[in-house]
Amino acid sequence: MARRRKRKSRRRQEGRRILEHVPQYSIESGEEKPVTAARKFIQAEGILPPALLLVKRNEHTTDRYFWAEKGLFGAQYVEENHFLFPSLRTLEPSPVPESVALVSR
Repeated sequence: MARRRKRKSRRRQEGRRILEHVPQYSIESGEEKPVTAARKFIQAEGILPPALLLVKRNEHTTDRYFWAEKGLFGAQYVEENHFLFPSLRTLEPSPVPESVALVSR
């Protein structure tokens, strides 16, 4: 039986493209929970938002967190709701005004 493809959300794809421009930090959680390890790393290194933290839980699992002015969020939530984060608005590709698009042709 053929499996149906899962539909990719345009909003989430756009959020993923925006997050590609944010600085990324890779760490290992060690004995701590991933979110605790991420918070301690942010505190120790003095990381300023926006930033993306990739926390390796074990050899198979990596948790992704987004460090914003408002706190620490799951990266998937931020991808889907990137418009709620002011620090990401400056990274969004600005749409080309129609009048400029017509002139350049």
